Amino acid sequence: MTQLLDSPTATPPAKTTTRWRPTPERTALTILLILTAAAYLWTLSESGYANQYYSAAAQAGGESWKAWFFGALDASSSITVDKPPASLWVMGLSVRLFGLSSWSILVPQALMGVGTVGLVFAMVKKVAPWQAAIAAGAFTALTPAAALMFRFNNPDALLLLLLVGTGFSTLKAIETGRGRWMVLAGVLLGFGFLTKMLQAFLISPAIAVVYLIAGKGSFGRRMTHGIACFVAMVVSAGWYIAIVELIPESWRPYIDGSTGNSLLELTLGYNGVGRLNGGDYGGLGNAGFSSAAGVLRLFQGVSGGMVSWLLPAALLLLVTGLVALRRSPRTDLTRAALMLSGATMLVTGLVFSFMEGIYHDYYVVALAPWIAITAVTGAVIMWRDRDSLFARVTLAVAMAGSAVWGWVLLGQPGEQPYDTLRWPVLIIGLGVAAAFVFADRFTRRAAAAVVAAAAVSVGLGPAA
Repeated sequence: MTQLLDSPTATPPAKTTTRWRPTPERTALTILLILTAAAYLWTLSESGYANQYYSAAAQAGGESWKAWFFGALDASSSITVDKPPASLWVMGLSVRLFGLSSWSILVPQALMGVGTVGLVFAMVKKVAPWQAAIAAGAFTALTPAAALMFRFNNPDALLLLLLVGTGFSTLKAIETGRGRWMVLAGVLLGFGFLTKMLQAFLISPAIAVVYLIAGKGSFGRRMTHGIACFVAMVVSAGWYIAIVELIPESWRPYIDGSTGNSLLELTLGYNGVGRLNGGDYGGLGNAGFSSAAGVLRLFQGVSGGMVSWLLPAALLLLVTGLVALRRSPRTDLTRAALMLSGATMLVTGLVFSFMEGIYHDYYVVALAPWIAITAVTGAVIMWRDRDSLFARVTLAVAMAGSAVWGWVLLGQPGEQPYDTLRWPVLIIGLGVAAAFVFADRFTRRAAAAVVAAAAVSVGLGPAA
């Protein structure tokens, strides 16, 4: 296993064939996706109709095409929900096809989770061995916030699928130099806006900066592709806004969350500035629902247990990984992937940390894939450079930090009693950290054993 960690990708087969063959990589990916689907679909109906607010809109969409198009809360289309309707379009179609039930509403969300895990694998596989890509997909699937929201019917499931797809398309554009992949990234971003408005654009700074830095061709060519991405985003989101704004108010539902029956007002007010500064928009005070805003919000309480298991390690490995790759060519895909995931993680995390408006702990699901991609990619970079003391110490510190942080999270007040699990996580993790100091002397079997123990240590807590 570990010999492949030293090469960016597996050696391509010498002879091509049209017949599908079950390689270890394909088998592992198939098992990962099947286990993810099983975990997300198991006893799914116990959630009932989950968020009944969105379930009512899905029911209305299953009965009325007008209600479906506008995301109305009722079949008579008197008022919409307080979000754009893209996720409701999926649920509404499912209700039309299969009838109203817990399964017809929630199964699409679970399948979006499987798709997201698959895209995380595909992103990491571009710059790391398939074993590392499997680990990134598994860590994403096991993140408690993901295990919750991919079994629920809030818009976050579709949003995450679209954003990870945007990241994959951007990496593909950097890899191939073809502008059509940036156009696809823009289209996915636009539909992300139609899913949860401005939150979709938190990935935009990373896309713009990383593509301008790492894209192939001249700066002018990269700028042209970036503009094409922006235009595609505006068109794919703007067509719906234009229709809603141009249709007479008497012909469409009232836009919930706005005071002037305006989708633009909802975007910029209640779901925009109001989320950041806590202002009263649409007649709805944006009081927080969790811990106070601040740099520690994502590390404490429910938010911490939902997403922060690998966050300290990801932050460390982002910095050290970029330092290790500082002399790489401008178009180096590994550095581009690390910058893309790391910048998205930082921008999203900082916005969530300091927003003073409505904040729910489950919002942190938006961080799950980026933390996993950053941590795994950074760890692979360090592993390849393990002849360096800097790399070995980085791996040791990241592992020790993850073990200690997992021990802390498993002992949080108010959480289920995990005392019997806390200590194995800590002991195994610290043992692996000590072993990483001598990683340059590992035999292949020793390396495989240590890497497997590391995966067990960091995966036990989230899995529980």
